[in-house]
Amino acid sequence: MTETAPRVGKPGEVAHVDPKNVRRAAWAGMVGTALEQYDFIIYGTASALIFSKLFFPNISPVAGLIASFSAYAIGFLARPLGGLFFAHFGERYGRKWVLVSTLFLMGAATFLIGCLPTFKSVGVLAPILLVVLRFLQGFGAGAEQAGGATLLTETAPLGRRGRLSSFVMVGAALGTVLGATAWVLAQKLPDDILMSWGWRMIFWASIFVTAGAWIIRVRMAESPIFEELKKAIDVEHAAPLKDVAKHGKKNVLKVIFMNWGISTQSYTYQVFMASYLVTFVHVNKSFVPNVLLYGAQFGAVAAYVMGVLADKIGRRRMFLILAGAAILIPFPAFIALNTGSHFWIIVVMALGFITAAQGITAVTMSFFPEMFGARYRYAGVTLGREFSSIIGGGVAPLVATGLMAWFFNSWIPVAAYMVLTMVVSFLIARTVPETADRDLQVLTDAQPGESRLGVAGSDQTSSHTVGALRPSPEPASVPTI
Repeated sequence: MTETAPRVGKPGEVAHVDPKNVRRAAWAGMVGTALEQYDFIIYGTASALIFSKLFFPNISPVAGLIASFSAYAIGFLARPLGGLFFAHFGERYGRKWVLVSTLFLMGAATFLIGCLPTFKSVGVLAPILLVVLRFLQGFGAGAEQAGGATLLTETAPLGRRGRLSSFVMVGAALGTVLGATAWVLAQKLPDDILMSWGWRMIFWASIFVTAGAWIIRVRMAESPIFEELKKAIDVEHAAPLKDVAKHGKKNVLKVIFMNWGISTQSYTYQVFMASYLVTFVHVNKSFVPNVLLYGAQFGAVAAYVMGVLADKIGRRRMFLILAGAAILIPFPAFIALNTGSHFWIIVVMALGFITAAQGITAVTMSFFPEMFGARYRYAGVTLGREFSSIIGGGVAPLVATGLMAWFFNSWIPVAAYMVLTMVVSFLIARTVPETADRDLQVLTDAQPGESRLGVAGSDQTSSHTVGALRPSPEPASVPTI
């Protein structure tokens, strides 16, 4: 006899899918993540190009770059704390509440960075204030992508979760496009103007993205899965962090290590390689934002395509294909970068965005939420993603710069570091069952045999009920790799 998992609502019951709300949720996820990525790209590019001169001028260029990237890393160290804080409220008051709150925190912190005095004006107070605002920026971002991914996955109709949740990463790519475009325009200014107020305009411009995202987010509805959960349990007195620690810690650890390689490679491409091209390949720094711009355009298309493919052939298989590609790319990538050819530099960045930065991350936007049970899904995704940022993207530019200095400016250790982290992600992903279109109202974590790959239509969704806790004789998951 098949043992079934506890579930929110009646078996066989399928929440009504409102197409208008699905569209609003897609836009909300896309625009909000665009703001987050805009914030991080403009800050990361500023760290690589000018912040060492503005906030850390009294040390050597390499030390200034390390100090600048250290301030950048503070934002990632703040993300798990923000994740812990906002995940608690996201499981009690809803996904929408968190997404509106984090939006304002990120937008305000970014705007205020543009108002900061420099080291020349106030001395050591300037980098201190920079670090504080960077911390607040990261604190707000700690629940942003996880919140958008959870809301979209819980709102999307069966058979379309992969493509709709991929809009979160389409938004991230568009945020990179906006940030890179802002730097392309700013670098057309004379150097003295750029260093005085030109860079500030880039940070002040975030207010327009914030306003647009706010308008969309206040009009969207709450996740239907969360609405069902509120009827079944007392969410306002629930203890989601305690629940995820008791029942979901295994999957949280898996998400941490699955996301380690992704986060490391993503921010190595997006942040470290900008400084590498300028400092070691001696590419004109005005070309760097153009490289990010081209890469992000490829990434935006790749995010949606990978989301569609994740619906068609499965989350697990798509993850493993892209992780395998990301393992093979780093060594040839650095060889191509060192040619100094603009063409090969753009090819490398495009491949980086297509695989690690946007493609594989787009797959995780539905993969990670589907791994967790309904009662602590937001908390599980948030904690897994954001704790991985400490060992991944937050320190990746700093570690890469340190490896270059330690190994006499050799890129080989950096490429090996990128490969190693992605190998770990690949191996951990092999231990996770296929999750495509599993019943998100089940309170327990994903088990083998629950997946209903690509289900669509009322005749199929009406029979999409509780999955088995034990593997079924003929699992409905895709073939393993």
